[in-house]
Amino acid sequence: MGILSSLYTGVSGMAAQGEALGVISDNIANANTTGFKASRAEFQDIISKNLKGILGGNQVGRGVKIGAVNPILTQGNVDATEKVTDLAVSGDGYFKVRGSDGDSFTRDGSFHFDREGYLVTNDNQRVQGFQADEKGNILNKMADIKFPRALIPAKGTAEIKMDLNLDSRMEPTKKFDVKDPYSTSHYSTGVEMYDSQGNKHLLSLFFNKTADRQWEYKGLVDGKEVTGGEEGSLAEVCAGKLEFTVDGKLDSQEMTEANFNFKGGALQNQQVKLNFGDAIKAGGKGLDGTKQYGKNSDLIGWNQDGAAAGTITSLSFNDEGNLTAVYSNGQATDLAQIALAKFENPEALFKVGNNRLKESRDSGGPSMGAPGSSGRGKLFAKSLERSTVDLATEFVNMIQNQRGFQANAKTITTTDELLNEVIQLKR
Repeated sequence: MGILSSLYTGVSGMAAQGEALGVISDNIANANTTGFKASRAEFQDIISKNLKGILGGNQVGRGVKIGAVNPILTQGNVDATEKVTDLAVSGDGYFKVRGSDGDSFTRDGSFHFDREGYLVTNDNQRVQGFQADEKGNILNKMADIKFPRALIPAKGTAEIKMDLNLDSRMEPTKKFDVKDPYSTSHYSTGVEMYDSQGNKHLLSLFFNKTADRQWEYKGLVDGKEVTGGEEGSLAEVCAGKLEFTVDGKLDSQEMTEANFNFKGGALQNQQVKLNFGDAIKAGGKGLDGTKQYGKNSDLIGWNQDGAAAGTITSLSFNDEGNLTAVYSNGQATDLAQIALAKFENPEALFKVGNNRLKESRDSGGPSMGAPGSSGRGKLFAKSLERSTVDLATEFVNMIQNQRGFQANAKTITTTDELLNEVIQLKR
């Protein structure tokens, strides 16, 4: 009977509008949830029967149902914060986290380090990223992001690079004397180096011009710091020769003596290379490094690759997702890089609560990569992505669904009046 079917049609409308109000309520409730994406209820009609079979038209509807509740994956506002471990994704991509229930994904970048040093979410899921090797190079190796709390080992100096100018106007008249090095050398300077135990030593270098375009150098340290040395005197640990071209470029360099034997249990006969530049005879062009020009001798720049033992003093992320540690010995190195997951159909990801989603059959598998690569979003450090819920829009949708619910309720009361008239026919 048509009157009875209208009752069920009205009930379906009330049920669907009620479910839609539930979606709106969930959106409003999560208006301040970090990384939350607003959802939308999408309706589908229900067909009861076709009056003329497959001829088309003349179809009787039986109401409405919720066909899908899909997230609207628009970009939320990215707000700056002052917390080092806050991260936000601008564009496609999800953070990958791992816990007792396996792998899941999130847009909520409000992370922190737990007491074991792991980078975790607020529900203690460990954030995944690409690991770095001992030199700070990022590898394609996925694991939990963690910073080491232990003392990092010392590293003995293996190479000292120097960029000097040695005055070509000097006359080769001085003969070097280790007992009076400053008066018997044409130029002197000092650089720092480390032994295998991480102890710092001042290496004083003294240069003497021996002929046109030819120089000799001696490297001295405090005698009390080397094996067999005497306190209050300087001990020679290295010596070498430099040759230049007629236009002042470095032609060749040679270390003729090396005796880096420091006390305190350090490695004896430590191998240290003094690199004065790209010498021409070694295949270089003589453009970088030490020169011989007609101006005062000077140390322009230098660096060395050794370091003392140290502990982490600070951690920070950059916009490439690299976690960088700064140590008490002045060194800085990359520990890991945040990995982002990209899905072919992110709307089909399965919500599991706590701002996390899981892979589903329809979403496809995650494609992992670095931020900004292959269509993945850009990462912002010290930032969070806010919810995409627009309260004004949600209140308008609430009014529409409320009126839809009331209208469907009205069809039921109208049908009830009609049924009452049918009952009255007997009288």
